[in-house]
Amino acid sequence: MKDVELKGIIPPILTPMNADESINLDAFRQEIERLLAGGVHGLFPVGTNGEAYILSATEKLDLIGTAVDQVKGRVPVYAGTGCVSTAETVKLSMEAEKLGADVLSIITPYFAAASQKELYDHYCEVAKHVNIPIVLYNIPPRTGNKLLPETVAKLARDVDVVMGAKDSSGDLENLKAYIRQTRDVGKKFSVLAGNDGAILTCLKEGGSGGIAGRANLYPKTVASIYNYFMAGDLKKAQEMQDAVATLQRVFKFGNPNTVIKKGTAMLGHPVGDCRRPFNYLCEEGIAELKAVLKENADKGLC
Repeated sequence: MKDVELKGIIPPILTPMNADESINLDAFRQEIERLLAGGVHGLFPVGTNGEAYILSATEKLDLIGTAVDQVKGRVPVYAGTGCVSTAETVKLSMEAEKLGADVLSIITPYFAAASQKELYDHYCEVAKHVNIPIVLYNIPPRTGNKLLPETVAKLARDVDVVMGAKDSSGDLENLKAYIRQTRDVGKKFSVLAGNDGAILTCLKEGGSGGIAGRANLYPKTVASIYNYFMAGDLKKAQEMQDAVATLQRVFKFGNPNTVIKKGTAMLGHPVGDCRRPFNYLCEEGIAELKAVLKENADKGLC
């Protein structure tokens, strides 16, 4: 299995769109360079912030291949390959590995309810067909399926390539349980925060970092949460964690993916809008987003 250290701040990179909603791969390459210049520790194409839910399989593979080509080994590339069916997930995961992805981030199947046994069997089957690390991706508010800590721990023990888990449940106790129950699985297992506000908590509890949507806006600031923590400067790490919290004020007005993408575009980066119908932010939300971006600019976030 490929030896990859799963750690740090990994942005789920946005998928830039042209006005006709086609993918802008040139802008995608520019975003990769901007995030790398900000000091991020990995890149995650085709995640939730990358609008994976509305991309075709061909588009997903184009993005993954482009990311691998542009990154050129400077940081690990985490490819989002989770689909509703096991067969689709296996196929996309194998193709992503062939393209050179370093890690697979595999969301739980969604829409239909799945038992813990079905989720366990799903990941076991995918793991039979790949030889790069898998990060389990738990986001029950979006999928309707919660990956329990006991299931994560069992997969970590039983499946060699299952090397990490991202928890986007919004439940800090669930995140802590992931960390606690995978400490003694016989290998280094990395738990990553999927909620930006939980990055420092995750690190303090023994986790490894975060897959952070707000790093698309402020890569240097978000990456510094991890860097300060690792340097032992908890005060500065907390300051950076607190600094990115202001964006939370805008999420009540619309889809967080839409807020992040509109904010990134407002900062002058050509990422376009999210694909319809998920691209609307009311006038009050736009006004609040502009205010937050101004506050953060005055504070020096970058």
